[in-house]
Amino acid sequence: MSAENFLQPAALAIPKEGYLERIDGPYGPLFPKTPANYGFSVLSKVKPGREDAVRAYGKSIEDGVRANPDMLAPLKLHYLRWLLFPIGDDLYFMYQGIFDTDFDKYTEDAIEIFKLAGLNTVFENLVDFPEDWKTNPPAFIKFVREHQVSSFLEYGEYPYVSADEIKKALRLKASLSDALDQLQ
Repeated sequence: MSAENFLQPAALAIPKEGYLERIDGPYGPLFPKTPANYGFSVLSKVKPGREDAVRAYGKSIEDGVRANPDMLAPLKLHYLRWLLFPIGDDLYFMYQGIFDTDFDKYTEDAIEIFKLAGLNTVFENLVDFPEDWKTNPPAFIKFVREHQVSSFLEYGEYPYVSADEIKKALRLKASLSDALDQLQ
């Protein structure tokens, strides 16, 4: 991709299968890099009575990142979005994430972060999530793949740009602003 391409917004329609060309990774098909980069969405039923635990886990991530801003850095995240919503009498959780690594690496890295930090995962509050996820990454990944809801369109205002490239550009902007301020 030429340097100018990131300046032109881009959209990509994704087939129902979730990929344009099937390329298998260690745990199944790799989802494509799109203008929004890599990502996935998980939709799963919350165990009855666990809504407060799910919400509290969100707060624990906030607190963890405040204490250690690089806590989730290995995941190369652009953003996460978590939603809780009712369907009939049940409560569902949706996890949406966009990041710079492929699905399998992201999931393996997430498991390692949780183990090293001594954290559990919010997914433990979801129906059918494997209890042995810390020692059985394939079971964790199988759960995520089974609950993956593929997008059919992804758009990027700054397509295919990594989080590291964005941070680098913002650091350059701050440096230029500082230099200009010193000239005044």
